[in-house]
Amino acid sequence: MSRSVGIRVLLAVLALFLVAATAACGSDTGAGGGQRGLSTATLTDIAPEPVGPPPTPILPVTVRSFDGGDVTVNSADRIIAADRYGTLMQTAWALGLGANLVGRSTSGVFPAVADLPVVTGGNGTLNVESILALRPTVFLTDSTSATPAVREQLRAAGVTVVYFDPQRSMAGVVPQIEAVAGALGVPDRGQALAQRTRAEIAAAEAAMPAHEDLSIAFVYLRSSAITMLAGPGSGADALIAALGARDAGAAAGLKEPFTSITSEAMISAAPDLLLVMTDGLKSIGGTDGLLRVPGIAQTPAGRNQRIVDMSDSVLLSFGPNTGRVIAALGKAVYTPTPA
Repeated sequence: MSRSVGIRVLLAVLALFLVAATAACGSDTGAGGGQRGLSTATLTDIAPEPVGPPPTPILPVTVRSFDGGDVTVNSADRIIAADRYGTLMQTAWALGLGANLVGRSTSGVFPAVADLPVVTGGNGTLNVESILALRPTVFLTDSTSATPAVREQLRAAGVTVVYFDPQRSMAGVVPQIEAVAGALGVPDRGQALAQRTRAEIAAAEAAMPAHEDLSIAFVYLRSSAITMLAGPGSGADALIAALGARDAGAAAGLKEPFTSITSEAMISAAPDLLLVMTDGLKSIGGTDGLLRVPGIAQTPAGRNQRIVDMSDSVLLSFGPNTGRVIAALGKAVYTPTPA
């Protein structure tokens, strides 16, 4: 990457870091010098910027699907992109193929695609009838969104399906961008988008302010019936590391990506700050409901009510917006908010 391009990327990420909207209450600060109270990390526009004008895919192409099979894609004229976190939708859009998108998941949403038909139910399960009704020439999903029964139905219907790695990790961001671009017949665009995303992530990480040791726990919430603490492999651990902080779940010895919260586990994790998804926080009754989850009120984060929330469709997307996500989280986590 040229020096001028690198400078432009750094300035762009610094600008995003400065304008990421933050709303908070309280004025005391704790470890890391951040806010006390609820802070929302907001991206002003979660749609990733296309890396260029609409490309002309070079097809057919045969690619290796993450489920282990070889898939030949003959057309990208009608693309459905549906996965748990909306990553594939964001990637297709950023590659310049937004006009070819005909369907999405509930999580794959930003203003420009909000009116596209949804092919998943409220719990994220794929609806085969909805998929078939849209007559996709290629369907992009991940290997956990499609159950074995759904995979068999799609195979029997003759749908061209390419499966992708569902793992949430910083190391997987660029390879997945390149894999999606390859499946859609635009590998050159994939390289350009990968370069831009890699540079934005590096710039966002470099822009993190100096701070004291900070422990952050990601808590997954879906009403009071589902409250889980994240650990290694959740994806949240990678974001927390990018912020220069420690993942409280992993440090407490959790072995699974998500573990049901118990008072003992939460108190042992002892996070300084809690990271949650916006809709998840609302589902449990906001900050007051969160503090009623076993053990949370007894942690440093609970006592100081240090909480950062971010949109469900953005936080764990790990796609072309990853640099912007890190910058916005850094702003919310480390910037003190006046009373």
